[in-house]
Amino acid sequence: MDKQDRQKVARSGAEKFHPTLWIEGQKSSSLAGKTIVLGVTGSIGAVRTIELSRELIRNGAEVHAVMTEAATHILHPDALHYATGNPAITELGGRVEHVEFCGLKGRADLLLIAPATANTIGKIAYGIDDTPVTSFATTALGSGVPVMVVPAMHESMFRHPAVAENLKKLKSWGISIVGPRLEEGIAKIAANEEIVLEVERALGSRTLENRKVIITSGSTAEILDPIRILTNRASGKTGRELALEAYRNGADVTLLHRDKLGFAGIREIFAESAAEMTDSVLLELEKGYDVLISSAAIADYTAEPSPKKIKSGGELVLRLKPTRKLIKECREKYPDLIIVGFKAETGVETDELIRRAASTLKASKLDLIAANDVGKGGMGTEENELYLLGRKKNEPWHISGNKRKLAAYILEEVAGLLKRSFS
Repeated sequence: MDKQDRQKVARSGAEKFHPTLWIEGQKSSSLAGKTIVLGVTGSIGAVRTIELSRELIRNGAEVHAVMTEAATHILHPDALHYATGNPAITELGGRVEHVEFCGLKGRADLLLIAPATANTIGKIAYGIDDTPVTSFATTALGSGVPVMVVPAMHESMFRHPAVAENLKKLKSWGISIVGPRLEEGIAKIAANEEIVLEVERALGSRTLENRKVIITSGSTAEILDPIRILTNRASGKTGRELALEAYRNGADVTLLHRDKLGFAGIREIFAESAAEMTDSVLLELEKGYDVLISSAAIADYTAEPSPKKIKSGGELVLRLKPTRKLIKECREKYPDLIIVGFKAETGVETDELIRRAASTLKASKLDLIAANDVGKGGMGTEENELYLLGRKKNEPWHISGNKRKLAAYILEEVAGLLKRSFS
């Protein structure tokens, strides 16, 4: 019986009817078929694991919690039973739970220790097994099961030289470290969104591993005076989802926008105006990238800014001049770079939308273009409808859904383009 069969058998018991499991896969299937053991230790951050468990389940995972005795003083095991749909493991018994999940033929795809105290981190670093969580860790490390550690403690403890050295040792063994966030004198447990993202990256398809992807996102803003700007309605949601999806798939991601995403693994560059965004992309491309995804709604026109506030009252006439074209300059300088563009139109029939997109695809020498009628939705919304056209595709194809789903479609096509170009 292989690992997948054992997981199916384990899932076939009465616990599959637990009400918590009604939410399984409601957000995405990124962790479908994956079994995650959540190790909970005695940090106050343990209270966050209720929602963390449910977020993992919403993305398709099967979650089993294992707790130290100290953790049970902060969070009752019944709470994690409710959160995961499976009884929390608080001691090792005749099932030999640490081997069942993290042994050489174990069910677990990942051991996620969140929160991880300084005490537990030190014990793992020195192979000390005196809690269920540390026994799971030792077994996982000896079996090659991936381990992820999310530290949480007071900042003074986190800055202790021994803790720093222990974390360095864990990293050298291939253990992923997520966080912490240093705030208010505390090394706080990382945000659940960041933890889930790192789990998705660790257990994902890795179709973009070792690839560098640069993405422009959102609207630009052209300065009119020290107070006023000229901008558009683009929210940047598509660009953010593209960055997150590229990261899930293993890419080294850089995101250029005038917003803040705030995930440690994704590099962000602030670019406000069309000129700043174009200059920043060109400068960044010098470092060597495989893909440019230009999803930003870059201003077509700019103005000569007034050094002082323009007085209000009466009519105001602005003299606008065209901005530089980012894609044009990037293609001229990097003829072999894979470039994905976006085409937004309003009030056109589908045939005309596709015709205009095809024209832009050819004229700008794009590898892929996504077109939509923003008059029907898309700007600022959670859902969108796109037509994708590729340089080597004979027919356009239609996709619709939430922007995470659309980003996944686009990145899947990008992975195919990379595979073909390097084969």
